[in-house]
Order: sequence, then C-alpha cells, then structure tokens
Amino acid sequence: MAELAISTAWVKLLQNNLQISAYLAQPEEPGTYPGIVVLQEIFGVNTHIRDVTERIAKLGYVAIAPALFDRFAPDFETGYTPEDIEVGRKYAWEQAKAPELLNDIQSAIDYLKALPQVKQDAIGCVGFCFGGHVAYLAATLPDIKATASFYGARITTNTPGGGAATLRRTPEISGTLYAFFGREDASIPPEQTEEIEAELEKYKIPHRVFRYDGADHGFFCDRRASYNPKAAADAWIQVQQLFSQLN
Repeated sequence: MAELAISTAWVKLLQNNLQISAYLAQPEEPGTYPGIVVLQEIFGVNTHIRDVTERIAKLGYVAIAPALFDRFAPDFETGYTPEDIEVGRKYAWEQAKAPELLNDIQSAIDYLKALPQVKQDAIGCVGFCFGGHVAYLAATLPDIKATASFYGARITTNTPGGGAATLRRTPEISGTLYAFFGREDASIPPEQTEEIEAELEKYKIPHRVFRYDGADHGFFCDRRASYNPKAAADAWIQVQQLFSQLN
C-alpha cells in the first residue's frame, strides 16, 4: 500500500486548568481512520517518537503522541547520553504517576474521538521503553482495542508513582495486546517476559509475545546504538497486522 500524504501539528489536550502538549499526525486524504496513541520513551516526544507518529499516520491512521512529562517538565525532549538517560529515568519513575498518565492518555483519546475523521470505536496505542510499560497500563482503558508494548521494563515489579505492579492489572485489559522484547535486554530478564505471557494467558487476553534474538533494549529506535534493523522490521510488520484489526 502506498504511503498517504500527511499533515502534522502540535496540539493541546485540555484537562480542567491543565494543558498537555501532543504531536498529531493525520492523513490529508478525506475519510475516516482509526486513531492511535503513541507513548514516548523517557526522552520525551523527540524526533524518534514524532517519526513513529508520522509513520503510523502514513499507513492510514490518525496518530497522537501526548507529552507524558508535561505536568512537571513542559516541552521536555532530550538525547541518549548517560546524563540524558538519568534525567529521563527520574521523571519516569520518580515523578510520573499511573493515574495521571492514564488521565493524559484518556485526554488524547478524547481529542482523537472529537475529530470527525476518527472512527469512534477504533482506538489503539503503541509505546516504547517507559512508554511500553505505560502502554500496558493504557490497555486497561475501555477505548483501547489494540496495544503494542515495546520493551516495557518493570511491568512485573513496579508501576509509575508506586503501588501494585502494573502486571496485576492484566485482568482489566479488554483488547488485544502484542508485546515485543529483545533477548539481550538486561533490563527485562527472560523470567519477566515469561511472567507477562503467563498472566496474559491466565486471563485469556488476546495476545502475542515476540522475543528477538540478538536484540537489546531500544532495538526499534534507529537513533540509538542498540537499533536492530532486522528485529525492528519484523516488529513493524507485526504492529501493522495488529492495527489492521481496527480497520
């Protein structure tokens, strides 16, 4: 299928007196399309996340990437140095809170559903790194019908802001979930991916779990040293198959 021409813009998601920035990409061709929420890594809505948002839109979706750190670090965007990683991790695991993240994602969903070109009952999400964890959380929202979670660390042990591990919320997932992991990812040991898969099976959540040989954390991001073209290419095919269920 030929890629569609798209338009992009920064928009604001309104919650009472709070404004959250979000990057929106959508096909220019008139029609109605499923909506996809793109969930950032610890580095903000940076060039990689904006590129993913645009790639999804070119396939025939209206995609939006909310800035998940805007509540405490407006317009945050950084690179991939050890110092950058340290700052991003503090924001993700010391300041972000699961209820607020879900509120912000729901605001992004509501924004999509208010657009006349978005199908009301066809919303999915995809997240990477920290966003992969948050995508697992987002899958519990009733509007989310398809979720792609890339190398979400700490799903089995933590939740943003504290509390029971996000994995414990698996029974709340109502749609389909695909999870992607690299076998060389030291931050997500094999026993954790097995625990995630077992929990999805236990609660009969429609799912697939992909494990890539030779792939490390961040294997999908072509701006990181851990980029693995082979694993990334296959994962992208799987994501397209997943989201095709929304059409």
